[in-house]
Amino acid sequence: MPTTSSSPGLCSWTIMGCSVRLLQLLSTGVASSLVASVGTQRVGVDNWYMFFWCFCYIVTLLIIIVEYSKLRFHFSSHWYNFPINYACYAALFCFSTSIISATTYVPFLPQGPTRNHAITATAFSCIAAVAYGTEFVWTWVGHRPRRIITYVHTVHGLLKLLENFVACIIFAFISNTSLYQHQPALVWCVAVYSTCFILGTLAILLGLLYCDNWLPIRFPVSQLGLTLFSVLLYISALLLWPLYQFIEDLGGQSQRSSDMTCRDEFTTYVCNWDQRLAVAVLTAINLLLYVADLVIASCLVSDRLHPRIPNSLYLWSYYVV
Repeated sequence: MPTTSSSPGLCSWTIMGCSVRLLQLLSTGVASSLVASVGTQRVGVDNWYMFFWCFCYIVTLLIIIVEYSKLRFHFSSHWYNFPINYACYAALFCFSTSIISATTYVPFLPQGPTRNHAITATAFSCIAAVAYGTEFVWTWVGHRPRRIITYVHTVHGLLKLLENFVACIIFAFISNTSLYQHQPALVWCVAVYSTCFILGTLAILLGLLYCDNWLPIRFPVSQLGLTLFSVLLYISALLLWPLYQFIEDLGGQSQRSSDMTCRDEFTTYVCNWDQRLAVAVLTAINLLLYVADLVIASCLVSDRLHPRIPNSLYLWSYYVV
C-alpha cells in the first residue's frame, strides 16, 4: 500500500476550518437548546433528534479541542481519517433529522412558542447539515490531489457509512418497542439490525486501520465475510418483518386504518403502522446497499487472488470514487 504524508485539510486551524467548525458547533447547540428549552421532545422517534444534535455538538467540540491544542499529532499521523468520516455521518444525520422533523413532527404541533422553537431548531439542523457537508467536500477535494488514502474515499467505505446510517434511522423507528415485543420473529429482526450495525462499525474501524497500514490481516477477505453474513441476516429480516407486521394471519395489520394510533383523532405524530412500513422500506434499502457492498468486496478479493494490475495501484483502481 502506498504511504502518504499527513495533510490535514480542514483539520488544520485555518480561517475556513475555524469558521465551519464554529458554525457546526453553533447550529447543533442552538437546535438542541431550543428543543430542550420548551420540552418538545417525545418518547420514541423524536428523542433521537435531541440525541443526534447533542452527539454532533459534543464530538465537534472534542475535535476542535484536539485540533486547536495540537493533540491530533499524538493520536496518529493520519488523524484526518476520523474527522472526514465523522463529517460524512454528521451531515447525513443532520439532514435526515431535518427532513423527518419537518415532515413528521413540526406539522403536528399547535401554533405557539413550541412550534416556533421546533421550526427554528429544524432550520439550524439544516444549517448544520450544510456545514458538515462543506467540511466533507472540502476535505475530500483537499486530499485527492495529494492522493491521500482515506477509508471514506473508497466505494466500500462509503457503502459502509450508508449502511450504518440507514441502520441508525431504523433504530429511531424501532425505539418504539410496541412494534416488535409481542412477536419473537420481530425481535429477531431487531437483533439482525443491531448485529449488522455492530459488524458495520467493526468494518469501518478495520478499514481505518487498514488505510493507516496498521492492520496485519487480509482486510478484503475479512470484509467479504462480514458483508456476506450481513446480507444473509438482512434477507431474513426483509422476509420476517413484513410478514409479521402486515399479514393478519400472523398477527399483523394489513390496513393502516386498522391501527388505532393512525385514526385522525389520535394522530399527533407518525403512527405505529407508518413506523412499521418505514422500517420495512429501510430494510429493503439497506439490503440493496449490502448486496452492492458484497459485489465490491468480491471483486477486491478476486483481484487479490488474480492480480491484473500493480499492487501499489490496487486500492485506487477499485476504491476511489
